[in-house]
Amino acid sequence: MCGPAADVSFVHILYVYSVSTHGGLRVVQYFHGQSVDIGVNKYGTLCPRFLVLFSGSLEASMGRYIIRRLLQALLLLALLSVGMFALIHLLPGGPEQVIFNPRLSAAGRAALRARFGLDQPVYLQYLKWLGNALIGNFGFSFADNQPVSNVIVERFPATLELFSTALALALIIAIPIGVLSAVRQGTVTDYTLTTLAYFGISMPIFLFGLLAQDIFGVYLHWFPTSGTETLGYIFDPFNAFIDHLQHLILPMLVLSITFIAQWSRYMRSSTIEVVKQDYMRTARAKGVANVPLLIRHALRNSVIPLITVVAIDFGAVAGGAAITEGIFQWHGMGLLFIDSLETRDYPVLLAILMISAVFVIAFNLLADILYAVVDPRIRYS
Repeated sequence: MCGPAADVSFVHILYVYSVSTHGGLRVVQYFHGQSVDIGVNKYGTLCPRFLVLFSGSLEASMGRYIIRRLLQALLLLALLSVGMFALIHLLPGGPEQVIFNPRLSAAGRAALRARFGLDQPVYLQYLKWLGNALIGNFGFSFADNQPVSNVIVERFPATLELFSTALALALIIAIPIGVLSAVRQGTVTDYTLTTLAYFGISMPIFLFGLLAQDIFGVYLHWFPTSGTETLGYIFDPFNAFIDHLQHLILPMLVLSITFIAQWSRYMRSSTIEVVKQDYMRTARAKGVANVPLLIRHALRNSVIPLITVVAIDFGAVAGGAAITEGIFQWHGMGLLFIDSLETRDYPVLLAILMISAVFVIAFNLLADILYAVVDPRIRYS
């Protein structure tokens, strides 16, 4: 049973783990994440380091795990909706006071209360709001009397664009920086990158934004300081794209700084742990070059802890980057949230909070699923 596996080079085997079974032991070899079933061993005699044991259907286990997590998510969202709805009604003034004009007559106030359902008990208001929210109807904005769904659909693409570009840039920069800092541990390079990372983590993002506006916008005149497009000009499609790209660069860079600083630290710690593993020492002893060793064997394992962090950060896209969008007047969800707070536009606030909660929970589940995809050793039962 162990004979065929004994000739396989350990360098080419990425993952090794074992799980007990009910009716015998199923022996599987893993070559670069691909499993090859080579039979059942009733006595449990295994070749160490080469063979993988598991039982049952992996797809069924993952399916049960996803269903369980979805049920937990629904319960959590229900509790969050109750808490957020109650919080909105407990805020100073409350939604009832926001929409009221002091000059309205008593009859006008009564009609306004009936129109927005404020004449009903709070629990009935919540049930009505929840039923409408489940079909995408979050009511009407107090500020402009537009459907909240339309307002969010109008603002969401700008935030998605800003988040996607900032997170992509952060990943492209943070992973190499983290790996370089790890392989150069204890050197001047490591200390320099660590100092820069801590500087990026400790400095408030609004300060980075104001400095970027002053340096690159006011003094150097390289980029616009606010907005998503130049007002008062009509461009052809190509120049309109260039103009929009110029407006995107500063907020994208400012938003990515914090992500780069944080993610590079996660990547450094994970890479340091991975390069000390036995299979890395064995690969070096067999003469594998450093660059292929890092790319083929170390990087895939060291990036796993970063998945959750990236997924959680991207889950905040629905809430927007409020500070960055506020500084650069980027018309996305973050700026909408700030404007709604100032005008006490509670239907919009409640919708943003709930959609943000859905995104955060969904991307947390996605991170757990990606764990099993990236690392075959991880199994959910």
